[in-house]
Amino acid sequence: MARNLDPKCRQCRREGEKLFLKAERCLTDKCAIEHRSYAPGQHGQRSGQRLSGYGEQLREKQKIRRLYGVLEHQFRRVYAAAARRRGQTGENLLQLLEGRLDSVAYRMGFGGSRAEARQVVRHNGVLVNGHRVNIPSYLVRPGDVVALVEHVRGTLRVKAALEANEARGFAAWVEVDAKAGKGTFKAYPSRDELPPTINEGLVVELYSR
Repeated sequence: MARNLDPKCRQCRREGEKLFLKAERCLTDKCAIEHRSYAPGQHGQRSGQRLSGYGEQLREKQKIRRLYGVLEHQFRRVYAAAARRRGQTGENLLQLLEGRLDSVAYRMGFGGSRAEARQVVRHNGVLVNGHRVNIPSYLVRPGDVVALVEHVRGTLRVKAALEANEARGFAAWVEVDAKAGKGTFKAYPSRDELPPTINEGLVVELYSR
């Protein structure tokens, strides 16, 4: 299985904003963005030049890919599925990315980051409607119940992630019972429930060229 092995903090610095790829570390002053808010590399501090229209579109696509932890081929497939759906392609794209099992597990607090949640899924730690599913890209549908298996629910890392997410509050489109380690995916999120820093319109423009 192909993976992006680039250092997580380097990815955030390249995009110029926190992508919350390293769980609790991103919420502390240890976050790389806090003291090195410029792009990585030898010429990082001089890389603030104005981008062309194509450059802005490409940069936004890369940011969304890194935020959701998907590779280029996967991203193109998700975009193609979004384009086939009714409604706005950009909003459909974000909804499909949020509907991935690893994203749903992250929103329910089963991991401190999407990478942690994906690992829980890959290691057979998640049930969907009572059936074990270990495919991170599995598309969860509204009404599906996602739960942790018992031995995973008791691990210190997962318990800490659940407690931290419960303290901050869960996403509006999931209903979570933190003590039981399970939740319900109520609906795909609407655009106003998702981060305003994402400009999915640029991605649509990029793939429409």
